[in-house]
Amino acid sequence: MTTPSSAARRTSAVGLALATCLGAAPNVTAAAVPAVPKSEAGLDRYHHQHLRWGNCATNPDDTMGRDLDKAGVRCADVVVPLDYAAPNGRTITIAISRLKATDTRHRIGSILLNNGGPGGPALQSPPEFHAWMKKAGPRYDIVGFDPRFVGRSTPLDCGWSVGTNLFSAGISRAGFERQVALQKDLAAKCRASNASVLPHVSTRNTARDMDVIRGALGEEKISYFGYSYGTYLGTVYTQMFPGRTDRMVLDGAVDPRMYGPRLLRRTTSENERALADWATWAAARNETYGLGRTRAQVLATVDRVIRASARGPLTVGTAPETFQLDDTQVPLVLFSGVDSDTDASRAALSDQVSVLNKAAAGQSTRLSPQFEETLRATTTGEQSHHGSVQSAVFCGDRAAPRDPEVYWRDIERSRAASPRFGALTNNITPCAFWDRPREEPTRVQQDAKVLIVSATGDPRTPHKGAVALHGLLPSSRLITLEGANRHAIYGLYGNKCVDNKVNHYLTTGKLPSDDQICSK
Repeated sequence: MTTPSSAARRTSAVGLALATCLGAAPNVTAAAVPAVPKSEAGLDRYHHQHLRWGNCATNPDDTMGRDLDKAGVRCADVVVPLDYAAPNGRTITIAISRLKATDTRHRIGSILLNNGGPGGPALQSPPEFHAWMKKAGPRYDIVGFDPRFVGRSTPLDCGWSVGTNLFSAGISRAGFERQVALQKDLAAKCRASNASVLPHVSTRNTARDMDVIRGALGEEKISYFGYSYGTYLGTVYTQMFPGRTDRMVLDGAVDPRMYGPRLLRRTTSENERALADWATWAAARNETYGLGRTRAQVLATVDRVIRASARGPLTVGTAPETFQLDDTQVPLVLFSGVDSDTDASRAALSDQVSVLNKAAAGQSTRLSPQFEETLRATTTGEQSHHGSVQSAVFCGDRAAPRDPEVYWRDIERSRAASPRFGALTNNITPCAFWDRPREEPTRVQQDAKVLIVSATGDPRTPHKGAVALHGLLPSSRLITLEGANRHAIYGLYGNKCVDNKVNHYLTTGKLPSDDQICSK
């Protein structure tokens, strides 16, 4: 749902970072928590554990930790069972951070943050959310957490040579066969290195971890804000632990019935439209980027680049930092670049396509720092841990078809309507070679009062998914941002209408009387 490159673009806005945070302060006793139901017998010691709050910086070079310390944030580790069916067995730790409420007289409670992914950390997020929440911020204990096996929590890394499994099948059967071999190898590496933990990497277990965090914080109910995949996690929590949520915001919402390893199949048309809209923007700036004077000409340039990369990998960058991109990788560059319609995002993608266009013509190229970071994150093992966890969650949540021919048929059927992205969104993944999940997917059978936020042109979690979730939760309300090709809105996109409506809900706890519309 997010790729390393899109996560990198959010880094500057949300402050995403990957490191470790250990507390070093004396033990602090959490406030009393409500009784744990009999169905959760054996978890009392986790719900009532003493949290050791301390500095977030682990060493003098820990920039993120130092920034959190300066902002008044404290960090701790929460102990949870690896396997909730065996709570007396092996344990792992979940790294959390907390910016405590300063308006204690009007304190509302704790709000837990999730930045999506799967595999996105949020340990670093409380200061940003405090600023975005305006007057509501001082009334909350704002709590970030790195989900199990992410960031500073107990880690998982399969030792991949790439940072994601999200590639295109390319334009030929040969490209698809190479993808089958790659994805099978990625799954085998995870099984060889992490077989003992893979069965316990799932959204349902992350939701259980959230409830342990709630208990350890001494909260009867907890508020929650989730982006993207975090909307699915939040939805699962409402179903597994009804009555334990206070105020919940789900931004970039997923239809939980469609969630799984093949989720991106339902985003193909939205991504093609977002690319076409970008092409119109780039055409108006042909003097800068040289990609074409009309939308059709820019898209024709894109298609020529893809065909050229299929004949032989394109070399981009300057020695010693060069990258080889073929027709399984070039579409990922495009896909990563259309998750937002801001001028900055469109300029970045235009620059990247310009580089690829020059490489296709045999010219030397120089990469921007952002493009270089994106390529390192996706085509090298630098972000292996990100791709490893993301795959483990998807594959651990829902089984995928195991026959490669299923994927190939879907790819071939998609090519006419989706010539750039059909072979990517329908491609095979490691889940085709994964062991079957331990649990069935969560079914939404109980209503919940949540605020859903969605943009009509969201290319990652399409608006139709938010509408579907709204229908499954009759007491929910939906804020729709019209006319935006944007994934993740609150605090990141700068839309005052959305931000103000979310903050009013977080302040008052009252959902709007009806659904709301905002304009770009």
